[in-house]
Amino acid sequence: MPQPDRSTIDPPHTTTTQPDMRAVVGTDDILLVTLDTLRYDVARELAAAGRIPNLARHLPGGCWEERHAPGSFTYASHQAILAGFLPTPVGQGPHPRLFAAEFGGSESTAERTFVFSESNLVAGLDGAGYHTACIGGVGFFNRRGALGSVLPGLFAEAHWSPELGVTSPTSFESQVNLAERIVRDLPAERRLFLFVNVSALHQPNWFHTEGGTVEAGDSRATHAAALEYVDRHIGRLFDAMSSRRRCFAIVCSDHGTAYGEDGYTGHRLGHPVVWTVPYAHFFLQGPE
Repeated sequence: MPQPDRSTIDPPHTTTTQPDMRAVVGTDDILLVTLDTLRYDVARELAAAGRIPNLARHLPGGCWEERHAPGSFTYASHQAILAGFLPTPVGQGPHPRLFAAEFGGSESTAERTFVFSESNLVAGLDGAGYHTACIGGVGFFNRRGALGSVLPGLFAEAHWSPELGVTSPTSFESQVNLAERIVRDLPAERRLFLFVNVSALHQPNWFHTEGGTVEAGDSRATHAAALEYVDRHIGRLFDAMSSRRRCFAIVCSDHGTAYGEDGYTGHRLGHPVVWTVPYAHFFLQGPE
Protein backbone atom coordinates (compact mmCIF):
# COMPACT_ATOMS: atom_id res chain seq x y z
CA MET A 1 0.00 0.00 0.00
CA PRO A 2 1.76 3.24 -1.09
CA GLN A 3 2.51 5.96 1.44
CA PRO A 4 1.76 9.68 0.84
CA ASP A 5 4.29 11.19 -1.56
CA ARG A 6 7.10 12.93 0.37
CA SER A 7 9.34 13.62 -2.63
CA THR A 8 8.88 17.39 -2.54
CA ILE A 9 8.75 17.97 1.21
CA ASP A 10 11.12 18.03 4.15
CA PRO A 11 11.72 14.97 6.36
CA PRO A 12 8.91 14.29 8.84
CA HIS A 13 8.81 16.53 11.89
CA THR A 14 7.90 14.42 14.90
CA THR A 15 8.97 16.29 18.04
CA THR A 16 6.82 18.82 19.88
CA THR A 17 7.73 20.30 23.26
CA GLN A 18 5.40 19.19 26.04
CA PRO A 19 4.29 22.19 28.13
CA ASP A 20 3.22 21.78 31.74
CA MET A 21 -0.53 21.69 31.25
CA ARG A 22 -1.12 21.84 35.00
CA ALA A 23 0.20 25.41 34.84
CA VAL A 24 -1.53 26.28 31.55
CA VAL A 25 -5.02 25.27 32.69
CA GLY A 26 -6.46 28.00 34.87
CA THR A 27 -3.99 30.60 33.58
CA ASP A 28 -4.29 30.73 29.79
CA ASP A 29 -7.23 30.70 27.41
CA ILE A 30 -7.30 27.50 25.32
CA LEU A 31 -8.11 27.13 21.61
CA LEU A 32 -8.67 23.78 19.90
CA VAL A 33 -9.05 23.89 16.12
CA THR A 34 -9.77 20.72 14.16
CA LEU A 35 -9.18 21.19 10.43
CA ASP A 36 -11.70 18.55 9.53
CA THR A 37 -10.45 16.03 6.93
CA LEU A 38 -7.06 17.71 6.36
CA ARG A 39 -4.42 15.33 5.00
CA TYR A 40 -0.91 15.39 6.43
CA ASP A 41 0.84 15.25 3.06
CA VAL A 42 -1.10 18.21 1.68
CA ALA A 43 -0.64 20.27 4.85
CA ARG A 44 3.09 19.62 4.91
CA GLU A 45 3.62 20.38 1.23
CA LEU A 46 1.80 23.70 1.50
CA ALA A 47 3.78 24.72 4.58
CA ALA A 48 7.08 23.86 2.85
CA ALA A 49 6.06 25.80 -0.26
CA GLY A 50 5.12 28.93 1.69
CA ARG A 51 1.46 28.67 0.70
CA ILE A 52 0.03 28.83 4.25
CA PRO A 53 2.12 31.60 5.86
CA ASN A 54 -0.30 32.48 8.65
CA LEU A 55 -0.34 28.93 9.95
CA ALA A 56 3.33 28.21 9.23
CA ARG A 57 4.60 31.11 11.32
CA HIS A 58 3.15 29.43 14.40
CA LEU A 59 4.20 25.85 13.65
CA PRO A 60 7.18 24.74 15.76
CA GLY A 61 10.14 24.86 13.41
CA GLY A 62 7.77 25.91 10.63
CA CYS A 63 6.63 22.29 10.24
CA TRP A 64 3.58 20.26 11.04
CA GLU A 65 4.12 17.26 13.28
CA GLU A 66 3.11 13.94 11.73
CA ARG A 67 0.62 12.07 13.91
CA HIS A 68 -1.92 9.26 13.74
CA ALA A 69 -5.61 10.08 13.99
CA PRO A 70 -7.61 8.52 16.84
CA GLY A 71 -10.44 7.76 14.40
CA SER A 72 -11.09 7.47 10.68
CA PHE A 73 -14.08 9.83 10.58
CA THR A 74 -15.33 12.90 12.41
CA TYR A 75 -17.57 11.44 15.09
CA ALA A 76 -15.19 8.73 16.26
CA SER A 77 -12.17 10.99 16.19
CA HIS A 78 -13.83 13.86 18.05
CA GLN A 79 -15.20 11.57 20.75
CA ALA A 80 -11.56 10.65 21.42
CA ILE A 81 -10.13 14.16 21.02
CA LEU A 82 -12.69 15.69 23.37
CA ALA A 83 -11.83 13.02 25.94
CA GLY A 84 -8.17 14.08 25.80
CA PHE A 85 -6.91 11.60 23.21
CA LEU A 86 -5.39 13.97 20.68
CA PRO A 87 -3.74 12.54 17.54
CA THR A 88 -0.88 10.26 18.58
CA PRO A 89 2.78 11.00 17.70
CA VAL A 90 4.31 8.56 15.25
CA GLY A 91 6.68 5.96 16.64
CA GLN A 92 6.38 3.66 19.61
CA GLY A 93 5.02 5.24 22.79
CA PRO A 94 3.84 5.69 25.37
CA HIS A 95 3.52 9.36 24.45
CA PRO A 96 2.63 11.72 27.32
CA ARG A 97 -0.72 13.43 26.78
CA LEU A 98 -1.64 17.06 27.39
CA PHE A 99 -5.00 16.18 28.96
CA ALA A 100 -6.25 12.95 30.51
CA ALA A 101 -9.22 11.76 32.51
CA GLU A 102 -8.41 9.91 35.70
CA PHE A 103 -7.96 6.32 34.61
CA GLY A 104 -6.11 3.64 36.53
CA GLY A 105 -3.09 2.25 34.72
CA SER A 106 -2.95 4.94 32.03
CA GLU A 107 0.55 4.85 30.54
CA SER A 108 0.16 8.17 28.72
CA THR A 109 -0.74 10.23 31.80
CA ALA A 110 2.48 11.96 32.84
CA GLU A 111 3.78 14.55 35.28
CA ARG A 112 2.87 17.50 33.02
CA THR A 113 -0.57 16.17 32.05
CA PHE A 114 -3.65 18.07 33.19
CA VAL A 115 -5.75 15.34 34.81
CA PHE A 116 -9.48 15.75 35.31
CA SER A 117 -12.02 13.60 37.12
CA GLU A 118 -14.83 14.18 34.59
CA SER A 119 -15.45 11.88 31.61
CA ASN A 120 -14.41 14.42 28.97
CA LEU A 121 -12.07 17.37 28.52
CA VAL A 122 -14.86 19.91 28.06
CA ALA A 123 -16.39 19.07 31.43
CA GLY A 124 -12.93 18.99 32.97
CA LEU A 125 -12.18 22.52 31.79
CA ASP A 126 -15.64 23.66 32.86
CA GLY A 127 -14.79 22.33 36.31
CA ALA A 128 -11.56 24.34 36.20
CA GLY A 129 -13.57 27.55 35.68
CA TYR A 130 -13.57 27.85 31.90
CA HIS A 131 -16.45 28.99 29.73
CA THR A 132 -16.66 26.28 27.07
CA ALA A 133 -17.82 27.22 23.55
CA CYS A 134 -18.16 25.18 20.36
CA ILE A 135 -18.32 26.55 16.82
CA GLY A 136 -19.47 23.59 14.75
CA GLY A 137 -18.74 22.87 11.13
CA VAL A 138 -19.58 19.45 9.70
CA GLY A 139 -22.89 17.67 10.19
CA PHE A 140 -21.98 15.96 13.45
CA PHE A 141 -22.26 19.41 15.07
CA ASN A 142 -25.49 20.61 13.44
CA ARG A 143 -27.85 19.77 16.36
CA ARG A 144 -30.55 18.75 13.87
CA GLY A 145 -31.01 15.36 15.48
CA ALA A 146 -29.88 13.27 18.43
CA LEU A 147 -26.57 12.21 16.86
CA GLY A 148 -25.70 15.74 15.74
CA SER A 149 -26.32 16.97 19.28
CA VAL A 150 -23.92 14.67 21.15
CA LEU A 151 -20.66 16.57 20.55
CA PRO A 152 -21.98 20.15 20.77
CA GLY A 153 -24.00 19.07 23.82
CA LEU A 154 -20.74 18.80 25.78
CA PHE A 155 -20.30 22.58 25.70
CA ALA A 156 -21.94 25.37 27.67
CA GLU A 157 -22.33 27.32 24.41
CA ALA A 158 -22.61 25.73 20.97
CA HIS A 159 -23.26 27.15 17.51
CA TRP A 160 -24.04 25.74 14.09
CA SER A 161 -25.77 27.13 11.01
CA PRO A 162 -25.61 26.41 7.27
CA GLU A 163 -23.27 29.40 6.92
CA LEU A 164 -20.73 27.50 9.05
CA GLY A 165 -21.19 24.19 7.24
CA VAL A 166 -19.55 22.23 4.45
CA THR A 167 -21.62 23.68 1.59
CA SER A 168 -20.75 27.32 2.34
CA PRO A 169 -17.81 28.77 0.36
CA THR A 170 -17.35 31.33 3.16
CA SER A 171 -17.77 28.95 6.11
CA PHE A 172 -14.51 29.75 7.86
CA GLU A 173 -14.95 33.50 7.61
CA SER A 174 -18.32 33.05 9.31
CA GLN A 175 -16.78 30.87 11.98
CA VAL A 176 -14.10 33.47 12.73
CA ASN A 177 -16.70 36.24 12.90
CA LEU A 178 -18.57 34.20 15.50
CA ALA A 179 -15.37 33.49 17.45
CA GLU A 180 -14.62 37.19 17.62
CA ARG A 181 -18.08 37.82 19.02
CA ILE A 182 -17.74 35.08 21.66
CA VAL A 183 -14.43 36.53 22.84
CA ARG A 184 -15.80 40.07 22.85
CA ASP A 185 -18.90 39.17 24.86
CA LEU A 186 -17.13 37.12 27.54
CA PRO A 187 -16.17 38.93 30.77
CA ALA A 188 -12.46 39.66 30.70
CA GLU A 189 -11.73 37.72 33.88
CA ARG A 190 -13.39 34.50 32.65
CA ARG A 191 -11.12 31.92 31.04
CA LEU A 192 -12.27 30.57 27.67
CA PHE A 193 -11.98 27.16 26.02
CA LEU A 194 -12.99 27.62 22.40
CA PHE A 195 -13.36 24.67 20.06
CA VAL A 196 -13.69 25.29 16.30
CA ASN A 197 -14.47 22.46 13.89
CA VAL A 198 -13.38 23.88 10.52
CA SER A 199 -15.58 22.51 7.74
CA ALA A 200 -13.88 24.10 4.70
CA LEU A 201 -11.55 21.14 3.92
CA HIS A 202 -14.37 18.60 3.97
CA GLN A 203 -16.11 17.70 0.75
CA PRO A 204 -17.45 19.54 -1.15
CA ASN A 205 -14.41 21.79 -1.54
CA TRP A 206 -14.32 22.25 -5.33
CA PHE A 207 -15.55 25.84 -5.00
CA HIS A 208 -12.26 26.92 -3.38
CA THR A 209 -10.47 26.81 -6.75
CA GLU A 210 -10.97 29.41 -9.46
CA GLY A 211 -13.08 27.85 -12.17
CA GLY A 212 -13.96 24.82 -10.09
CA THR A 213 -17.27 23.15 -10.91
CA VAL A 214 -19.49 20.63 -9.24
CA GLU A 215 -19.07 18.42 -12.33
CA ALA A 216 -15.29 18.43 -11.96
CA GLY A 217 -15.72 17.68 -8.27
CA ASP A 218 -13.19 17.58 -5.46
CA SER A 219 -9.55 16.63 -5.77
CA ARG A 220 -6.27 16.84 -3.91
CA ALA A 221 -5.80 20.27 -5.55
CA THR A 222 -9.14 21.61 -4.33
CA HIS A 223 -8.36 20.20 -0.88
CA ALA A 224 -5.14 22.23 -0.92
CA ALA A 225 -6.98 25.34 -2.10
CA ALA A 226 -9.38 24.98 0.83
CA LEU A 227 -6.45 24.98 3.25
CA GLU A 228 -5.10 28.14 1.60
CA TYR A 229 -8.54 29.70 2.08
CA VAL A 230 -8.48 28.82 5.79
CA ASP A 231 -4.99 30.24 6.13
CA ARG A 232 -6.09 33.61 4.73
CA HIS A 233 -8.50 34.05 7.65
CA ILE A 234 -7.01 32.14 10.58
CA GLY A 235 -4.89 35.09 11.70
CA ARG A 236 -8.07 36.84 12.86
CA LEU A 237 -8.97 33.81 14.97
CA PHE A 238 -5.52 33.78 16.58
CA ASP A 239 -5.69 37.53 17.20
CA ALA A 240 -9.09 37.25 18.86
CA MET A 241 -8.02 34.40 21.13
CA SER A 242 -4.88 36.21 22.26
CA SER A 243 -6.54 39.61 22.71
CA ARG A 244 -7.25 39.11 26.42
CA ARG A 245 -4.34 37.01 27.66
CA ARG A 246 -1.93 34.33 26.45
CA CYS A 247 -3.66 31.47 24.67
CA PHE A 248 -2.56 27.88 24.30
CA ALA A 249 -3.57 26.71 20.83
CA ILE A 250 -3.89 23.22 19.38
CA VAL A 251 -4.40 22.95 15.61
CA CYS A 252 -4.78 19.53 14.06
CA SER A 253 -6.77 17.34 11.72
CA ASP A 254 -9.20 14.72 12.95
CA HIS A 255 -8.56 12.41 9.96
CA GLY A 256 -7.54 12.63 6.33
CA THR A 257 -9.37 11.61 3.19
CA ALA A 258 -8.62 9.71 -0.02
CA TYR A 259 -8.81 11.06 -3.56
CA GLY A 260 -8.42 7.85 -5.52
CA GLU A 261 -5.37 6.35 -3.81
CA ASP A 262 -5.48 2.56 -4.25
CA GLY A 263 -9.01 2.95 -5.55
CA TYR A 264 -10.31 4.59 -2.37
CA THR A 265 -12.30 7.82 -2.14
CA GLY A 266 -13.36 9.48 1.11
CA HIS A 267 -12.68 8.34 4.67
CA ARG A 268 -14.02 6.03 7.40
CA LEU A 269 -11.55 3.51 6.04
CA GLY A 270 -8.05 2.31 6.91
CA HIS A 271 -5.54 3.94 4.56
CA PRO A 272 -2.39 6.01 5.30
CA VAL A 273 -3.90 9.17 3.79
CA VAL A 274 -6.78 8.83 6.27
CA TRP A 275 -4.95 7.92 9.47
CA THR A 276 -1.90 10.22 8.94
CA VAL A 277 -2.69 13.77 10.08
CA PRO A 278 -0.96 17.10 10.79
CA TYR A 279 -0.70 18.41 14.34
CA ALA A 280 0.74 21.43 16.15
CA HIS A 281 0.42 23.13 19.50
CA PHE A 282 1.86 26.49 20.45
CA PHE A 283 1.30 29.60 22.54
CA LEU A 284 -0.25 32.78 21.22
CA GLN A 285 1.18 35.59 23.25
CA GLY A 286 -1.34 37.96 24.78
CA PRO A 287 -1.29 41.74 25.05
CA GLU A 288 1.74 43.37 26.66
